[in-house]
Amino acid sequence: MPIRGNATLRAALTPARTGVAALAVAAAVLMITLGGWDPGGPGRPDRPRPVRQAHGPERDIPLAPGCDEKNPARSLQHPSAEDGPAVRAIARSGKIVIGVDQNTYHWGYRDPASKQLQGFDIELARTLVKEIFGADFTVEFKAVATNDRIDALKGHDIDMVVRTMTIDCRRQSEVAFSTAYFGAQQKILAGKETPVGSAGDLRGKKVCAAEESTGSKWVKEHLPGARLVQVPNQLDCLVRLQLGEAVAVVTDDTLAAAQAAQDPTVQVKRYPEGSAVEPYGVAMRKEDTDLVARVNQVLDTYRDGGGWEAARKRWLAKDGLAVTEPPAAQYASKG
Repeated sequence: MPIRGNATLRAALTPARTGVAALAVAAAVLMITLGGWDPGGPGRPDRPRPVRQAHGPERDIPLAPGCDEKNPARSLQHPSAEDGPAVRAIARSGKIVIGVDQNTYHWGYRDPASKQLQGFDIELARTLVKEIFGADFTVEFKAVATNDRIDALKGHDIDMVVRTMTIDCRRQSEVAFSTAYFGAQQKILAGKETPVGSAGDLRGKKVCAAEESTGSKWVKEHLPGARLVQVPNQLDCLVRLQLGEAVAVVTDDTLAAAQAAQDPTVQVKRYPEGSAVEPYGVAMRKEDTDLVARVNQVLDTYRDGGGWEAARKRWLAKDGLAVTEPPAAQYASKG
């Protein structure tokens, strides 16, 4: 049976480590670029804190055993309404900590008028907390950079990540994912006057992508002649573009569309067309299997009960994204 909490639901964003602060050119939207979370900050008191590896060269992460690179979105945990040790531990702590973005317009950002976090991912995170722990349970939103999402999870600084995180086989070797809740494609963001019709147009030029992102991987695979510039947070790439320190940004179409809505001088280029759809999932620790199963149950209802479509219309309808319906849930075979 689901656990219900008694504390007050609140959205206290705890930035973990301030990195490059930047004011993106926006339609009255102020967002702070964060470098990541504080490795020396307080962890969850009831959980061990493993030693973290400092970020250096890109990590050589193996593929998860049995994961299909062409279709990595199969969740290992079938949906369940039963609580287990992970859900009960969070309930005992009186609070769930969720890693989110506060940099991405329409997905996870702070509204300048209300000062509250909002967006598609934030609405999904609130729904998960409400359905699993109750409407009055305390939720703390902690800002995590793109390249710190997995380390923050494994270090027990957060309980889950709801932050436009693509499910892939290398990440599945380190964390567990829910079923997919959205699908993105790699796109190029550049100035309106910058021609980008092929990989050759970017040969020898600086192209920005976030560290440990699928965009960074895409640049290495599809733009071998480009000079890759990597930053901790994806929004830092927009700043680099505005400062002339990069000529283009490679990122998900979801994020590119959000940034184009903020800065009227840039646009999402048609190239590349027909790139593979990359599924977004909620990330959790591999050992928290009961929490993954509960999240999958809520996502099933969210897709089928109209919650997903209502959130899409509220936050994403004007972004021109290719995805207009939720992806079907996929699960690994039992046994």
